[in-house]
Amino acid sequence: MDQGDLYGVKGALNVVRHARLRRAGVRAPVVVRKRGNARGAKGAQEGGCVKDRTLEDPPAEVSRKETKQAGEGFNTGCAEPVVWTERMLTALIKGVKGGKWFSLIDKVYSIQTLKAAFERVEANKGAAGIDHETVEMFSKRLDTNLDKMSEQLQKGTYRPRPLRRKWIFKLGSREKRPLGIPTIRDRVAQTALRYVLEPIFEIGFAIHSYGFRPGRGCKDALRRVDDLLKKEHWYVVDADLKSYFDTIPFEPLMRLIRNKVSDGRVLALIESFLQQDIMDGLSQWTPEEGAPQGAVISPLLSNIYLDPLDHLMAERGFEMVRYADDFVILCRTQAEAVQALALVRQWTTEAGLQLHPDKTCIAYAPGDGFEFLGYRFHHGKRNVRRKSLAKFKATIRSKTRRCNGHSLEHIVRSVNGTSIGWFNYFRHAHRYTFSSLDGWIRMRLRSILRKRRGGRGRGRGADHQRWPNAFFAKHGLFSLTAAHAAACQSARER
Repeated sequence: MDQGDLYGVKGALNVVRHARLRRAGVRAPVVVRKRGNARGAKGAQEGGCVKDRTLEDPPAEVSRKETKQAGEGFNTGCAEPVVWTERMLTALIKGVKGGKWFSLIDKVYSIQTLKAAFERVEANKGAAGIDHETVEMFSKRLDTNLDKMSEQLQKGTYRPRPLRRKWIFKLGSREKRPLGIPTIRDRVAQTALRYVLEPIFEIGFAIHSYGFRPGRGCKDALRRVDDLLKKEHWYVVDADLKSYFDTIPFEPLMRLIRNKVSDGRVLALIESFLQQDIMDGLSQWTPEEGAPQGAVISPLLSNIYLDPLDHLMAERGFEMVRYADDFVILCRTQAEAVQALALVRQWTTEAGLQLHPDKTCIAYAPGDGFEFLGYRFHHGKRNVRRKSLAKFKATIRSKTRRCNGHSLEHIVRSVNGTSIGWFNYFRHAHRYTFSSLDGWIRMRLRSILRKRRGGRGRGRGADHQRWPNAFFAKHGLFSLTAAHAAACQSARER
């Protein structure tokens, strides 16, 4: 597969040294490489809050390398420097004896690792767990808290506290999705554990897996889909695993982890997080399967469990693009797509998983079209799927109610925050999408101003002359249409 330049052990370690020099404020040498298709970005799957990078090419300075020995697409940048020394990275890339790692718990309970983990938890913010302890409260006694955690992890007496269950609505549905919110203490422990485990498994992950991986994200997956469609892979297996995170079987997952990790205390710690009690109101129970959504370690565990499927499809020659539990397989013929779907059905049944009966199908891209990661691919175009568009509009509505008591400047700033993030993800949708949305947003703002003049209903008629488009531009309203035009111009100039 064409995934950019391939480097040996020495080259990979040089990248890590340069990355560490940059963190320390020392200017490292700039390395130029050919442009490949392994550029990464991490982002939200749906169209609301987007954390993804833009689709422009990255700077020439290299922050990661790939090695044949380490597996295609291995990102050395995922190795946390306080945990992974250059000696450990050398062993990781060359391969350890027997393929298993021993004596890892000392890396988890290291005060340095725990401090780095807390910094990550602090940056992510997030709600308190069942103990109502916030990040700020935890940080006030940081040294004491981390010392106690380190001692418990070292002795094997650390016990996670129950998860706080929270229900959120699924996009465009009345169904709710369960989230498990760990305490700050458990989030720190899980982050430390992820720092230790992630490179061990990341090095072997398949190249077409994009979800919850360092330096990879939605936009990389979308680029790959776009490339395959241009190569006339028009028959698409559109697959969705039903309640995947909640149905991952414990024992088969632990067997996959034991294939690479032999530290008993680390394995026991993972099991304790998988079997954390869940508190929903006054009810408390212990789950028998699944990795709770909301837990720091769950994305890595979910990728570990689906990794055999990734490699199976690659070995059989199928072009699969997976983001977490959402994946598509793009084929040249309908017969090939039927074979791919049959293989997926067989594997999921043997793995104790279930394909969603209503969301899994074979689609013909130029005709029926299909949806993936918030986009709808149809007739050679990429449009925003209806659910993602509805979510965006619902967010704007909540910020532009006619009885809004804020100033217009405040409302515009709030709307811009949503619009800019949304555009950064959906900038490659059809241009008509943006002009339509711009007009709709201005209508919402005119309705507010109309209400304040004592009028009723939507902004219409003379309101367009009273508050023309230039009026909102003067107040700093972000224009999706103008941003799209600028992005297209920039792309042409490149």
